[in-house]
Amino acid sequence: MAKKSSYAIEAEEKMKKTLEHFEEELRKIRTGRPSTAIFEDIKVDYYGVPTPINQLATLNIGEERTVIITPWDKKMLEPIEKAINASNFGFHAINDGNVIRVKFPTPTLEERKKLVKVVKSMLEETKVALRNIRRDDIKVVKDQKNNSSLSEDEAKKIEEEIQDALKQMEEAAEKIYERKEKEIMES
Repeated sequence: MAKKSSYAIEAEEKMKKTLEHFEEELRKIRTGRPSTAIFEDIKVDYYGVPTPINQLATLNIGEERTVIITPWDKKMLEPIEKAINASNFGFHAINDGNVIRVKFPTPTLEERKKLVKVVKSMLEETKVALRNIRRDDIKVVKDQKNNSSLSEDEAKKIEEEIQDALKQMEEAAEKIYERKEKEIMES
């Protein structure tokens, strides 16, 4: 098998980063199953600095669809509770004086279908981002060809490599989407 060009390798690396970002964003989508990743987006005022909850406490998944939040500083119990209750995630935090318990409600079928639509939209945005990487990198190759830095055959081979990388990444994004859709619909 022939060695990939540096242009194709660079394009593939950018595409992989786009896929990683897609997966990271999907972790924050509520499925009905308890997840600590959701709390990364909820910020608490910690001595004047908006700080994610996961940087102020230990988060564990407990029984009965519950996340248990144990702040390292007990003074943060009330601010964390208020931040969770004020978030638009639809959770209700209960502070017992030692820990905060957040029960994950079971989403209705309608809510699950809405979440799947959101995830599908995120998939389409990811595909657009992947295609933009392809377009930009192929433009660079064409510019190199026009500047006589690359031959016609080399440029065509590199464009094919970049197109193959796009196809692989789009297939991987589809698989990631399908996993998340299944997780949402089954939870």
